[in-house]
Amino acid sequence: MQPKRLITTCPSMQAATIGLRLTVLVFILWSLSACAAPITIPPTRAAAMMLAVVPPTVIPTVPATFTPPPPGATIDAQLNHNQTWQVGPSSTPSITPPIPSHTPTPSPTYTPSPTYTPSPTRTSAAVSGIWYNYPFSIDPRKSKLSIHVIKPNSPHIEEFIRQTQPNVIKLVDDFGLAAITKELSPRTIVIGRADNINQQYGGNPEEEARKYVQQNLAKYRLNPAVDYWEGWNEPDPGLEHMSWYARFEQERVREMARQGLGAAIGGFATGVPEMNEFALFVPAIETAMQYGAILTLHEYSAPVITYGYGSEMPGYPRYADRGTLTLRYRWYYREILEPAGLVIPLAITEAGIDGIIGNRPGPPGYGWADFQAYAVEQGWGRNGIEAFVNQMAWYDAEVRKDPYVLGFTIFTAGSIGHWRNYEISDVLPRLTDYARP
Repeated sequence: MQPKRLITTCPSMQAATIGLRLTVLVFILWSLSACAAPITIPPTRAAAMMLAVVPPTVIPTVPATFTPPPPGATIDAQLNHNQTWQVGPSSTPSITPPIPSHTPTPSPTYTPSPTYTPSPTRTSAAVSGIWYNYPFSIDPRKSKLSIHVIKPNSPHIEEFIRQTQPNVIKLVDDFGLAAITKELSPRTIVIGRADNINQQYGGNPEEEARKYVQQNLAKYRLNPAVDYWEGWNEPDPGLEHMSWYARFEQERVREMARQGLGAAIGGFATGVPEMNEFALFVPAIETAMQYGAILTLHEYSAPVITYGYGSEMPGYPRYADRGTLTLRYRWYYREILEPAGLVIPLAITEAGIDGIIGNRPGPPGYGWADFQAYAVEQGWGRNGIEAFVNQMAWYDAEVRKDPYVLGFTIFTAGSIGHWRNYEISDVLPRLTDYARP
């Protein structure tokens, strides 16, 4: 694709009288300033084939030139999983240290980790030879349902892990459960996120990404049972900031690889990004697949899980098996990622019922517990718990149709504060019965 150019046209100058020479001179200088050299806007290499979905009237903000890492920082894609897929319990128990300061720390001298030895059972995520071979194979006959955990304060949590052997599990801030998970279910993929509210678009994206990793590095290293670390929580960059955020995530993947750590990119909230915005995130997908990172996002709906299912996205026809809230990810994969050969593994790290969604039917409410009566009225079950489990089973049946989906984690077990109406601990025995192999 050739660069697009902004073409300007200079107005013609008319001869003036001697008495108006000064006025004409000022007019000529003003005209020349309006005839500045054309502006060239080069498309991003990786997203060039997808940029047709970006409205031609919108020119996204282009950040500063890529800033390389400090001298001596080496990247080996295989280092991205030096701690993953242990077949037994972690040798070092997970400990949650104090939340680190947001004050940037100087870049350290990077020490490469030992080279990772690939497993013979690894499966490729793309046909192209440049992509990392991910060390897992997902059985489509097995449930992809799992749980999101804030505080591991219920015995039902460990029992769920022991009996269901989930594909994935998501932990936030309290990572002691990571090592326990590896003991109970060695092949479960543990995804963690260190809670961090400092999510500002600004500065050089590569430098900000390296600072972000360094600020959380102590916590990462104290919890080696975590396979992939998410970064920002539920960003919504829009067209204005998506190019910046893509570069931030690209460098975060590289920096995590330098440290021998696995990265999960994206972390997008329910209902975002739009298709033209996601096209600008494609360079981050490409880098992630080179270094063995995965993609994560969140999918909720309300008052029931199927609200928005079958709805069309702006500028696209309606498809019966895609949604604007739940199963929104299918739009990204079928319209952008699959045609480009970028079928990155996906984990839906928050899922369920969330009444915060606007312009919806049903009663007021927040978590699934507020919508039990409505779900029963809609025929999802004989009581609120049964109706909720049946909704999660419906969603599970759908995501199992997509082999690139590793699993989804229901929000949340071990809730605190205002998340009480989302609490699923009392439902875990029923979810365990459903998801047990």
